[in-house]
Amino acid sequence: MILNNILNSDTTSNTRITYWKLCKHDSVDRMMSKVGQFLHCRRSPQMPAFPELGDIGETSDGENQCHGEIHNNGKMEVEQLISKKLKLKRKAEHLKCGLMKQFDCQVLEFMDSLIEESASLEPVPVPAFFSPPLSDKEQIKLRHLRESTGGHGKHFVARRSLLDELFEVNHIRTIYHMFIALLILFILSTLVVDFIDEGRLVLDFDLLVYAFGQLPLVVITWLCMFLSVLVVPYSLFHTWASHNHESSPTSPCSVVLGSLFLLYQSLGLGFLPTFVVVRNGFPPASCFIIILEQVRLMMKAYSFIRENVPKILTLAKDKTNTSPISTVIPQLSNYIYFLFAPTLIYRDSYPRNPTIRWGYVATKLLQVLGCLFYAYYVFVRLCIPQFHSISLQLFDLRVMVLCVFNSILPGVLVLFLAFFAFLHCWLNAFAEMLRFADRMFYKDWWNSTSFANYYRTWNVVVHDWLYYYVYCDFLLMSKKRCRAGGMFLVFTVSAVVHEYILAICFGFFYPVLFCLFMCFGMVFNFVLHDRRKGPIWNVIMWTALFLGQGVIICLYSHEWYAQRYCPLKEPSFMQLLKPRSWTCHLQTKQPVHS
Repeated sequence: MILNNILNSDTTSNTRITYWKLCKHDSVDRMMSKVGQFLHCRRSPQMPAFPELGDIGETSDGENQCHGEIHNNGKMEVEQLISKKLKLKRKAEHLKCGLMKQFDCQVLEFMDSLIEESASLEPVPVPAFFSPPLSDKEQIKLRHLRESTGGHGKHFVARRSLLDELFEVNHIRTIYHMFIALLILFILSTLVVDFIDEGRLVLDFDLLVYAFGQLPLVVITWLCMFLSVLVVPYSLFHTWASHNHESSPTSPCSVVLGSLFLLYQSLGLGFLPTFVVVRNGFPPASCFIIILEQVRLMMKAYSFIRENVPKILTLAKDKTNTSPISTVIPQLSNYIYFLFAPTLIYRDSYPRNPTIRWGYVATKLLQVLGCLFYAYYVFVRLCIPQFHSISLQLFDLRVMVLCVFNSILPGVLVLFLAFFAFLHCWLNAFAEMLRFADRMFYKDWWNSTSFANYYRTWNVVVHDWLYYYVYCDFLLMSKKRCRAGGMFLVFTVSAVVHEYILAICFGFFYPVLFCLFMCFGMVFNFVLHDRRKGPIWNVIMWTALFLGQGVIICLYSHEWYAQRYCPLKEPSFMQLLKPRSWTCHLQTKQPVHS
């Protein structure tokens, strides 16, 4: 007990020595003598000495002297223990401060995510005894908010992209370095093979030059599309909103302006860009630029109208409101910012960052360029040699199975490159230039244990548009009676748009992706649902995803070469719908280089 008090004392060293000298209790002396002797023996272990008979009488003085040395050594050891205890205490206090700071940061991140998830939930009616009744003014404001947003809406929060946070961990960043090393090996293998075959280094990048052909016409087409989206939807909405207080929503003016908007969406923004692409025979990459921008601008124009029309209708119904309609009409600057912002959900304002990190922007744009060259080497080394030869033989079941499994590696690499280049680098670069703070363009889809969760987390930007404007609006019109019908409608719209993009960009109709979406996608969405947890379901999800990428790369590549090797002079409509790879057998003809 006294020893513990000495060890826990915060007094100085002299005070402890004085206190030690005052302790005269026999049990303490005996205990400290044993401690000192034990420590002394640890420092200088010696063999035990057996005294002579004549030395027995001299043992009392020597024993007293030894007891004194043990006594002093014990006190010194206790002081050393006390000093070590104080050092450990200081280290523990320093560690405590660091742990508390880290804990506070994790708690703040957890609370932010919790607030975000709670904000996305639909409001549940709360009984009156749980909360005080609202005043009339508060009820009017709440009703106005629910009517203006349709009872739902995406809440934008300032947050970073998930990969930016994960790349701060060295273990995760090593995976990124592994992909860079694989790119270096692709480049070296291509250079070595070209040097052996040609006797020189071939650095012409003919595939990239072909894929991005007719760039001046692509830029002109995009400018026309963008200017039309900038002028037509905003002008129609501004005209309708300015005259809405004088007529009902079903008035001839509203019907005419609404019809003009639908006509513009279908013909001006839908048909004309597609006609330009098909008429001029754009190569695949140039087609993807125009068609993807076409779909993006159509979705943005619809979101702008869908978010602002309910506000005008609610304000027009409110007879007590004396504020002019012009205060609710969005400014043109807000609409222009929305057209460039990396989101498909319109808001009058978004969370913004205070500064622009131009170094971050340059890094992301360089990573996009690196991904383009990465995809080039994937196709040159893994795809073109395989399909250039496989298209010269009969495409039977054995060839198809080998083709699918050989296409898994390039398919997975193309999937990763498309995700990293567009959803992470491209969107983050534009978000940084616009100081757009909400960077949740994707979630941790790689941890999904169900395809339902994978569809929600793979592309959050498109998922939000489909969820709020297709699924939720369908439930609103059906009064929440058919949720399965809303889910089926979402899959149908997504499958049709994806197949439309591939059909226009590749120049043929081969509904492989449509069948994968509507058949396997729907089945996996209900079979591998959110109740499936555990690592085994994540393995199953990745296995199905790998096989799907192999099927897409194999069948579309084979059909691409079949269209080049077996062109039809005057095809009928049914011949255009029939895949050319099913009947094309050119074992004796010389292939035409793509």
